[in-house]
Amino acid sequence: MTTETNTTETAAGSCCGSCGSGTTVDVQGVGVTTVYKVSGMTCGHCEGAVSKEISELDGVTAVQAVAKTGEVTVTSTAPLDEEAVRAAVDEAGYELVGRA
Repeated sequence: MTTETNTTETAAGSCCGSCGSGTTVDVQGVGVTTVYKVSGMTCGHCEGAVSKEISELDGVTAVQAVAKTGEVTVTSTAPLDEEAVRAAVDEAGYELVGRA
């Protein structure tokens, strides 16, 4: 039996590189962190609205939205369906551009 160290690896180098782009997988199995680009966020209220909608998706354990950069970092127990994330961002009144 081997023991994993507390490190992460980026999935961007897998297969063609596009399916894992912007996704970091915790090798200890704690979760998956994905960074998305969202357009239209300008303030803390925007950050809260986007975070609230995404946090309601099944498996999401943490969300951090930053209006200044337009980036939303999502941690989940398993990879999320991008269309579900898109729908949540749309529900908040913003546009999911894609993975950062």
